[in-house]
Amino acid sequence: MPFLKALGFLSPDGKPTQRYHAYRDHSRSKEIMGEALREAYGDLFLIKSQPTTADRAAIEGKFKSFHSASDNVSQLMTKTFFALLALADISTASKPPVKTEKKHTDESPPVPPVQPPQGSTTFAPTGLHYNIQIHLPATKDVEVYNAMFKSLKEHLLAQ
Repeated sequence: MPFLKALGFLSPDGKPTQRYHAYRDHSRSKEIMGEALREAYGDLFLIKSQPTTADRAAIEGKFKSFHSASDNVSQLMTKTFFALLALADISTASKPPVKTEKKHTDESPPVPPVQPPQGSTTFAPTGLHYNIQIHLPATKDVEVYNAMFKSLKEHLLAQ
């Protein structure tokens, strides 16, 4: 059940979702599975946008490091991913889902803009935002973390 919820085929309360019903349409099932895989395994598609069996070691390593999984568990997770990949068309699912903006209705009051603290500097919005995710390796060596954060500071905060 948790696996089907992670793929978006079941709602949190265990009921079939629209994705589940769409998947049952055989003419669209590969496309729907591709969307589900891109959402559930998004971090794997950062390694390779079109993963193949040649990428098996990298994907297995990702499962091992991200989930702190044993060799056996990471191998099983990799097999599951590739089994689902065989049922999917990820080329059509490569476009990010279109997000619709909610319109303001009279029932919900408008949210006032956040005012910056007095004395702070504001910048005009550029429309370009970066979200940076850092997946830290499982290690007890503090120097590994220090080196990573020092490098980030030098490259991201350098003016």
